[in-house]
Amino acid sequence: MPEGQPAVVGVVADLQAESAQLDALVAGLDDAGWATPTPAPGWTIAHQIAHLAWTDEVAAIAATDPDRFAQLLGEAAGNSPETYVDDAAEAGAAAPAGEILAGWRAARERLADALREVPAGVKIPWFGPPMSAASMATARLMETWAHGLDVADALGTSLPPTDRIRGVVHIGVRTRDFAYAVNGRTPPTEPFHYALTAPSGELWTWGPAEASNSVRGPALDFCLLVTQRRALADLNLELVGSDAAEWSGIAQCFAGPPGPGRAPRAS
Repeated sequence: MPEGQPAVVGVVADLQAESAQLDALVAGLDDAGWATPTPAPGWTIAHQIAHLAWTDEVAAIAATDPDRFAQLLGEAAGNSPETYVDDAAEAGAAAPAGEILAGWRAARERLADALREVPAGVKIPWFGPPMSAASMATARLMETWAHGLDVADALGTSLPPTDRIRGVVHIGVRTRDFAYAVNGRTPPTEPFHYALTAPSGELWTWGPAEASNSVRGPALDFCLLVTQRRALADLNLELVGSDAAEWSGIAQCFAGPPGPGRAPRAS
């Protein structure tokens, strides 16, 4: 196997670690545990893991067999993206729990191997714009982390935050204008400054320090906002400027139509 591009290898390693952390959370569940409802309406833990398995498998196909992926894309053309995804999760969740878990383990391993072998400069086709192997791995990391939160919430527990969430922050920063577009709004012309404290205590920054709009606070809270896993009222983020305040109400780093977000937690 080729050694792969260093940037890709690093993100893939983070993706594998994030997946393994979630795997450990669900591996010991009985059938009733897999049927536990999660914060995503209509989705049980089985739906969450089946969705990750399906998406990892499709991403592996896109990275290794563009013609086969084009066929899948054609099959999806008659459905809205959310319907296509929900149907796949529903079908996957109907399988026995052991089969769902084994399928996810195999799919994510195939994806990791495939991403490490993508040559530099090659773009992987996807349901949206094509992306590099590093971007695909980062996107899969973001989604695995976010769905892992749903599973942890369903089980009344939490997953320890790690600096792997830097990839989630990166996507949250990069998708600022997308959040405006998907909500039918015009994004600001000026960039924001982001100063976010990593779980390790390191300060991560993006954008010009002199920007009139800024977002400051824990990187974890930023990730919870952009993945719409917590309401703004439950987070410790400092928003400076009217544009940053507007963005905080529509922030969304995942593809698809505007998400409904989460209601504030009861105090």
